[in-house]
Amino acid sequence: MLPRLFARRYLFSRASRSVVNLISGLSVVAVAVPVAAMIVLLSVFNGFETLIKGNCSVFDADLTLSPCEGQTFDVAGVDSLAVSRVPGVEACSFILEQSALLEHGGRQATATVRGVDDRYGEVFPFAETISSGTPDVRIGDLERIVVGQTMAYMLGIRSLADADIHLYAVRRGSFSSLLPVQNYSRRTVPVGGAFSVDLESERSHVLVSLRLAQDLFSLPGRASALSIRVAPDADLPQVRRAVAEIAGGNFRVQTRSEMRASFYRIMTYEKWGIFFIALLVLVVASFSVVGALAMLIVDKHDDIRTLGALGADRMLVRAIFRTEGLLICGLGALFGLVLGVGAALLQQHFGLIEIPAETFLTKSYPVEFRFSDLLTVAAAFAAVAFALSNITVRSMIKKIS
Repeated sequence: MLPRLFARRYLFSRASRSVVNLISGLSVVAVAVPVAAMIVLLSVFNGFETLIKGNCSVFDADLTLSPCEGQTFDVAGVDSLAVSRVPGVEACSFILEQSALLEHGGRQATATVRGVDDRYGEVFPFAETISSGTPDVRIGDLERIVVGQTMAYMLGIRSLADADIHLYAVRRGSFSSLLPVQNYSRRTVPVGGAFSVDLESERSHVLVSLRLAQDLFSLPGRASALSIRVAPDADLPQVRRAVAEIAGGNFRVQTRSEMRASFYRIMTYEKWGIFFIALLVLVVASFSVVGALAMLIVDKHDDIRTLGALGADRMLVRAIFRTEGLLICGLGALFGLVLGVGAALLQQHFGLIEIPAETFLTKSYPVEFRFSDLLTVAAAFAAVAFALSNITVRSMIKKIS
């Protein structure tokens, strides 16, 4: 109680106005700015992480069932009806993915051709990404292909009207060096729509019907994966175990995070790398508190001698100035947290700062404030503030006393 009383009086008393108090005020500002920057940086990173994960959900399902050996399996070998009846499963869809060559107007590009069945739209939010045309890969008996905007640009497609793409895939079971053209299956498919997500997905994936993909790759009745959509409120691990029991030991069931484990791991490392870099900046900024606290101890040398004459021991004097340092750091942290949280929430809800790029996925910088980040920043700075204040006070009081 007594140390807090002295500390508040040294900082806020009207009778205590000096250069030391001015430096203490500047130290509060010096601490507040990096604290706010840490909150904003982590929130921006959260926003980009959520944006990227949202784009990944267009091609990666909640659960993906695939064969343990080989690239494809017999569709009849998986009881999709039993899988769809598992509590928590909302929909499932067979897909077949293989690489193929695309050609249009003399331009060529390679891509992963994903053959999808009629329930694909129930598993993936693909319709939301369509920028022109429709997401339908088959209308009656008419086959269509849906490409990314980047792929359309690479192939020189300016309009969906009268735009046909030639698909070439290696013919299985036969190879002739004399007639190389016969080594490839060829299908010509009109473009039915274009989707817009991230540049990598737009360049690497195109969608056709499952029937066309099986015919193109000479894989009748086969698929490469069963994609499963899980209800948001369902227990994902429990649903995964139930699906694995139905599929049997020849199949593996992976979550979206496991499908892109290295990608998500790198994103986590980047986030905490940014956090520790910002924390280092905060530590450097906190040395202004060390200077202000040292000058205050020198300025209050007479008060320290008076307290000693009144019977105060060294522990009490140290507690007074340690509390003073923590008070300066606490005020700076409080202002910084308010400023950082306010800026993050304003950007998150109103998008005040826009990205100067028309082709990006969002117009403004994506920001997502998380309360856990606030607690992490507060805890980290509290440890830094206590360590710096304690070291400074112990060193200075020992020299003066």
